[in-house]
Amino acid sequence: MSQLIISDLHLDPSRPAVTEAFYEFLQERAREADTLYILGDFFEAWVGDDDDAPLSLEVQDKLRQYVDAGHKLYFMHGNRDFLVGDGFAGNTGATLLEDPTVVSLGGENVLLMHGDSLCTGDTEYMAFRQQARNPAWQQGLLSRPLEERRAIAAQLRATSKSMNSLKAEDIMDVTQSEVERLMLENGVQTLIHGHTHRPAVHDFTLGDAPARRIVLGDWHDLGWCIYADNSRLDLINWPIKG
Repeated sequence: MSQLIISDLHLDPSRPAVTEAFYEFLQERAREADTLYILGDFFEAWVGDDDDAPLSLEVQDKLRQYVDAGHKLYFMHGNRDFLVGDGFAGNTGATLLEDPTVVSLGGENVLLMHGDSLCTGDTEYMAFRQQARNPAWQQGLLSRPLEERRAIAAQLRATSKSMNSLKAEDIMDVTQSEVERLMLENGVQTLIHGHTHRPAVHDFTLGDAPARRIVLGDWHDLGWCIYADNSRLDLINWPIKG
């Protein structure tokens, strides 16, 4: 039994090479695994399950084919696709996961997160996150016409890019004390997340025991995933053909 974990593909029509790399991943690497976990920011933006954009429909169809072939699919919201809902789950066969969630991987219990909630030093973003995850706020946004939602998403992306360019690098990374708090609260020695686009394996001591935080990379020049079976967890990458 093996599982794969990915995040931060930021699928978008402007990045066709990444989309094709993901389709190849589904046909090749993921076909050999029993389960695929997607830890958010799978899409550059998700404006609602009623989105009829060609890429949205095509990706959902590819995921449904993967599930129909006998694989399990789990999806966790990111800061780009927090509006993914039951419609997407029904179309693809995915099970939506809470953030955080503890699962069994590599012979141990592992905490899965998108990772944005760990960046507590970025107070401006944390305030927006609290608003964006509010069901009433989301419902208000989803009640707007589709084209208006697309325009709002584009504006939010532009604002985020502009604001991030002015922030210190350490502010946009995770807060170690928050990492340790959540790991202790959930009784795990391994945490896996994405979001920061800083792929690495961080080893540290939690209590009196060794612990690690594994960070997935974003898909750009490289594709990234974690491979897990009954005895190991490996962070791997491969070139994306441009």
